[in-house]
Amino acid sequence: MTTNADGAARSPQQPQQSESEPPPRRRAPAGAAVLREDVTEAIRAAVFGELAAVGYARMSIEGIARRAGVGKTAVYRRWRSKLHLVLDLVSAIAVQGLPAPDTGTLEGDLRLLYEVTSRALRHPVASQVIPDLQAEAARNPEIAEALQKALREGQAGVANGIVEAARARGEISADIDGELALDLMSGPLYWRAVVVRGAKPPKGYLESLTRATAAALRAL
Repeated sequence: MTTNADGAARSPQQPQQSESEPPPRRRAPAGAAVLREDVTEAIRAAVFGELAAVGYARMSIEGIARRAGVGKTAVYRRWRSKLHLVLDLVSAIAVQGLPAPDTGTLEGDLRLLYEVTSRALRHPVASQVIPDLQAEAARNPEIAEALQKALREGQAGVANGIVEAARARGEISADIDGELALDLMSGPLYWRAVVVRGAKPPKGYLESLTRATAAALRAL
């Protein structure tokens, strides 16, 4: 019994084909690596599932491969360790970011931002993965740097957009402190996600938070 490029078992009677060897009629140049995107996405999804189920410390390449339905070889073709795999995924979050609200008012933009962020942070996977990675970040500088980049830059891009739009409309001061604005806008929901641990905000909380944050931004 042998395995293919993604580590799946195959019969000795079947011709072996790897990711670097497409079907004969579309053969890639010698040495070219063709990594199937569907396999890559399955592995990425499996990583989040494993993080939520067992945490970073207990997560293994074997468990990821099993959950993704591939062999370990498929994982190692893409990432050389579970640390590099997680760092790659966490860093990708910063690139994807959140959708930028564009309601035409400061309070409208803040309310939409809080609704989207609150739902995302209460997702079962996020509510398990974020606190676990925060704990690992205290012990691993590489994870700390990647996590800060993902969480802070992802929020900063959206927050800066809201601030710039409100400034252009004359709703806030032209010389507002951007760093302080980001802290005011993002801090409360991440406090609830990491400390309160995914609890649904009480009724009316997002409305009150929106009004309070808008007032604070106007006062800066």
